[in-house]
Amino acid sequence: MNMSFKRHFLAVVIIVTSVIASTSQASKNPPEPAENWTSVVRSSPYWSSQGVYQNITTIRRWVLKESGYCSKPDRHILFDMRGQFLGYIDDGSDREATQVRLNDTRASLAATGRADDWTPGGPDRTGYPFALSCRQPHVNLDEAVARYLGTLPSELIWGAWDDLSFASQETPQPLHEALMYVYGLREQQQRLDLPASLPKYLGGQVLIESSGQQRAHSAANAKGILQLSPSALKDCRIKPANHWHRLAQIDCALKLMDQNARNLRPPFEARFGHLPDDKGDQLFTLLLVQAYHGGASRVQSLLEDETLSKPAIYFAQEHERFSAGDIAFGMVFHNLGRDRFGLASLYYVADVQLATEALCKTARLADTRFCQ
Repeated sequence: MNMSFKRHFLAVVIIVTSVIASTSQASKNPPEPAENWTSVVRSSPYWSSQGVYQNITTIRRWVLKESGYCSKPDRHILFDMRGQFLGYIDDGSDREATQVRLNDTRASLAATGRADDWTPGGPDRTGYPFALSCRQPHVNLDEAVARYLGTLPSELIWGAWDDLSFASQETPQPLHEALMYVYGLREQQQRLDLPASLPKYLGGQVLIESSGQQRAHSAANAKGILQLSPSALKDCRIKPANHWHRLAQIDCALKLMDQNARNLRPPFEARFGHLPDDKGDQLFTLLLVQAYHGGASRVQSLLEDETLSKPAIYFAQEHERFSAGDIAFGMVFHNLGRDRFGLASLYYVADVQLATEALCKTARLADTRFCQ
């Protein structure tokens, strides 16, 4: 071995040894945890929302499809402010043991530089990096799509509601055709002013809200294929005997969507009216889906409130750097912990997106106007 090569070899050995030692030392001595998870959110720059929509959607796909890192249900996956997957743990023998593993992993991720910050979680405390359990109630998308498209004769429907009359007992039709019928008639009657992509997302919401099951009933007393609350059913003047009526449910949901759109459009146009038409329509549709889940007034606060609108102001100025989905999620992500905004709102919108994708991958809908 010549001297020059020997010196180079020794230098490499020293560097590798040093890296291993420092990594080992770092894993034993993680940085001090952040004060709490909200301090991590508040200190994160707005640009960190680049790619967040696709990242969260990917994570939720693992849950809904029981695939990827959620191919085994007894796991938690960890992700950061960008929704980037950082790692996973196999659950412990009980909740306490699982929490210990999560916190150890959080500290390790920070110690090795894979996470910029960390803070431990607990029974009543959110930790960071965020964690999502693979074991949670979720829709079987394949089954829901089959029900929505009426693959089985038992899932075909017919009926009448208000001035609506759909199909017949002799020739029942799929739930999808019922949705398009109600939407088309109300649009023709000029009773709706909604983005062109809205029907597709409403179809996705049917899948996520109820899996298309007529008698779906939540613990909060939401009912039917679109899980309408008692107050929503009352606002739509639907009597108890018709609470489960699928035409009534679709008609009421569209009425609520249109009402939300009327309330949100002025502040939306004031903030994002300069976006290209397609991008603006996509963003507005996602915000309507979010409003259906969490309330229009809270979404409006993201556009107008002095504090909560700061992310929206930034995204409006820098919109070319972000997708419509990134903007919709970024507005919420940077306000987590305020006005009851939580990750559940993002999970809901991501799940609806995945449901619309599942519908539009079917031979029945792939090439139709519904999916354009």
